[in-house]
Amino acid sequence: MFGKKQEEKEKIRKVETFISQHTEIKGIINSKGSLRLEGVFEGTIEYAEGVILGETGSVKGDINAQNAIIGGKITGNITVSESIEILSNAQVYGDIKSNTLSIAEGAVFEGNCTMTRTKETGPENTAVL
Repeated sequence: MFGKKQEEKEKIRKVETFISQHTEIKGIINSKGSLRLEGVFEGTIEYAEGVILGETGSVKGDINAQNAIIGGKITGNITVSESIEILSNAQVYGDIKSNTLSIAEGAVFEGNCTMTRTKETGPENTAVL
């Protein structure tokens, strides 16, 4: 299991698109690769292999991705097919749907969480936090 988690992190850290701290974007994003946001984004990330929301990053809208690491502020729902990691400085205001969830001490999370599992591991479970 440890090897798979490390492999997922390496995949998401190979950033192909970068939105810098002093950039504001509105709209819809689709990316076959990973995306790192340090600026302000308002809209929907319809799909990205990986999303990294840096500490200076802010999203107002929904995120749909394979994996996500959240270090900034998001107001919207997050749906990931594999794993999401919420770092200690993160602020998440919205619902999360994920196979694997990690929330660091100090993070803010206001919303509901639905933990999904693949067909091999069993049925879907729901946890309300």
